[in-house]
Formats: sequence, structure tokens, C-alpha cells
Amino acid sequence: MSQTPDYTPPAVWTWNKANGGQFASINRPVAGPTHEKPLPVGRHPLQLYSLATPNGVKVTIMLEELLALGHAGAEYDAWLVRINEGEQFGSGFVEANPNSKIPVLVDHSGPTPQRVFESGAILMYLAEKFGSAFLPTSGAARAECLSWLFWQMGSAPFLGGGFGHFYAYAPVKIEYAIDRYAMEVKRQLDVLDRNLADRRYVAGDDYTVADMAIWPWYGALAKGLLYGAGEFLQVQEYKNVQRWSDEVHARPAVRRGRMVNRTFGEPSSQLHERHDASDFDTKTQDKLAAGG
Repeated sequence: MSQTPDYTPPAVWTWNKANGGQFASINRPVAGPTHEKPLPVGRHPLQLYSLATPNGVKVTIMLEELLALGHAGAEYDAWLVRINEGEQFGSGFVEANPNSKIPVLVDHSGPTPQRVFESGAILMYLAEKFGSAFLPTSGAARAECLSWLFWQMGSAPFLGGGFGHFYAYAPVKIEYAIDRYAMEVKRQLDVLDRNLADRRYVAGDDYTVADMAIWPWYGALAKGLLYGAGEFLQVQEYKNVQRWSDEVHARPAVRRGRMVNRTFGEPSSQLHERHDASDFDTKTQDKLAAGG
């Protein structure tokens, strides 16, 4: 891995778009919209605007799990937001999420639309909306579940914005940065592996929102599905994470949730937008290409 030349920070930082690398066209040091574009609204009360990144997948898994439990009110429209094209900076999206990050949920079931942004907040909102589904209501079980949910929210930036960025996306390979974040990601995998040594799921015997939050990041990493870094991080060493990851991935709702708003991988695994449960059978990219 190559090193960058020595760099001394100036007294005052200034934005140099030329240093933005792969994401230079969409990254900027200010917030707010860049163009006028209202959000589309479908026929269901729950409207999701997202992309099948790990954070987006958390929410589509949750919605599919709620539907699998029989909560008809969890039917939803999932609209594709192409973040590489800057669609998250449209005026409607920024109104729904001033942070301009996917996913964002807008619930139209009440007298006024309710926006919910940040994936962990969306998971909690949906759990509580549907009778504390996948979220214990009180006591030690709730505390444990929330602890692991917020562990994921605090840990994943090291995996995504840290390790993933410098290992896979940065225009220059910086040994120090990759080593720093690889060390932290392996420590996190060890934390998770030790936790799963004597319990079936992350927070105990029951499958919860904590599993839905952690699996798209660390479960996918354990199976070599993130950044092509499985061999580099020797993910096969984490046997308990491997076992847990396989069990979560085997759930039909998880398999469906992974497909929603997905624009990469096998065409049969891509459902760019979901507006009805039947879309999984008729509107994946392979079916559309075949004229189905």
C-alpha cells in the first residue's frame, strides 16, 4: 500500500473538490437542497425513500418482517434514491431528512405526515407503531436490545466511512488509515463474536431490531459481501458471527428486504422499487428485461 506525501494542515481548512475522489460530485461541506424535486407518494401510508446500502436494507428488512408477522398496515412504497446522482439533495428529500442521507420514512397514516430519519430511529418507530414488534417493551431485555442497536449506530461509521472508504474507495491507498480502521473493524467483529458465543441472536434468544440493524453491516461483512474485504479481514475466523449471519440470512423476509431498492448484483436480486408484495414476482430486473 502506498503512502501519501507528508501533509501539514493549514491554519484554516478550505474545500478542494478535486480531492473528493469517487464521490466528489456529491460530497460538499454544506447542507440544504441543490435542486427542486418533490418526493413521489404512492398508495400506502408508509413511504420509504432509500437505496439498498446496509442502512437502507435495515428498514426494508424490518418492513418485510412486519408484513410476515401479519401487520397489514406495514405495506409500503419503496422509492429508489440514486445517491450517486445527488437525488438526496432534492428539495423534497431534504424536507424529509435535513441530513440528506438515506433512508427516510414518511408516515401518512396520521392527520399530518410524520417524517422519520436515521435508520435506528426508523426501526424503533416501526417497532413501536406495530405493538413493540421485535423490540422488548421493558426491563433487561429492552435495555440489552437497545444497547446493541446503538452499538451498531456508533460502530458502523468505522466500518463504512472509515474502513470501507479507505480500503475500497479512496483515490490513494493510505497504509496508516487502512491499518487504523482494519484494526477497529476486527475488534468490533471480535466484540460481536464473543457476544454470540452463548446466545442465538445479538440481544438474546429472540430476533430483534438489533439483529436487523447489525446484520446488513457485520453479517454481510462476515460473508465477504462488503468491499471485497473478506480475505483481507479473515472474516472466517469469527465462527459465531458466521453462524448467526447464516441464520438471519435464511429468513425469507431478510431475503426480500435485501432486494428492495437494490441496483447491483444479479438482476434477479434487484427490485429497484417496491409498491406491492407481488413486485417480487413480477418486477425484478430480470423479469423486466424479459418483458415480464
